[in-house]
Amino acid sequence: MSGIGPAGPAASVANGARVWNYWIGGRDNYTADQRVGEQVAGMLPVIREVARADRAFLGRAVRLLADGHGVRQFLDIGTGLPTVENTHEIAQGVAPESRIVYVDNDPMVLMYARTLLTSSPEGVTEYVDADVHDPDTIVRRAAGTLDLTRPVAVMMLGILNFVLDTDTAREVVRRIMAAVPSGSFLVLTHPTVDAEVGGQGNIEAVRFWNDHATPPVTARTRAEIAGFLDGLELLEPGLVPCSQWRAGTDSPAPVPQFGAVAVKP
Repeated sequence: MSGIGPAGPAASVANGARVWNYWIGGRDNYTADQRVGEQVAGMLPVIREVARADRAFLGRAVRLLADGHGVRQFLDIGTGLPTVENTHEIAQGVAPESRIVYVDNDPMVLMYARTLLTSSPEGVTEYVDADVHDPDTIVRRAAGTLDLTRPVAVMMLGILNFVLDTDTAREVVRRIMAAVPSGSFLVLTHPTVDAEVGGQGNIEAVRFWNDHATPPVTARTRAEIAGFLDGLELLEPGLVPCSQWRAGTDSPAPVPQFGAVAVKP
């Protein structure tokens, strides 16, 4: 059952933000999203664990940066549909004066963001309608809310997989990180095809997704994902399955989605 009201023409094609919402147990999805979500889950049974692990990684990373590193500005690119424990809720829970800019170019995401992602009185939450392929527009609009002379945590969770050309994806990261000062952070997750963490299942799943849903995606090798972090200094434990990044004593199983946090020197 969907929580997003009557289905329009766009509901006949599965949408990335809505399918992800379905995988994490949300209600903001349609039958087409559920159908594709189940098909992908049949090819990659761990996909729901991937979605939950990615969300938990976000929480751990934001808390670390806000509480342990004093970060008060967050640029969250590829927001997705709002759910519990969004970036601003975590950051402003640590420091109410935190300023957060969310970026997405999905009309449904932006509609929900403006309704549900409200700031603390002391801080600011803003929403930018821009495409990840246009980093200059993202930076220019974010600068209306964020002070780009002070450190910014750039959040790119599960978004570079929508930039199909790897060189283009590297350039997107390079241009955004060039616009923020030393002491800024890049927080990254990305699906992988590496077999040692179960990524071989992503190959068929990505092919099916690109035939039946929008927008198209890709998965990459660990080496390709590591290339997005060139010039940055990785925080421990480095580039690892996002389920295992600073997961404490739980010793969770690896998932085929790498995660990392790195600082700009």
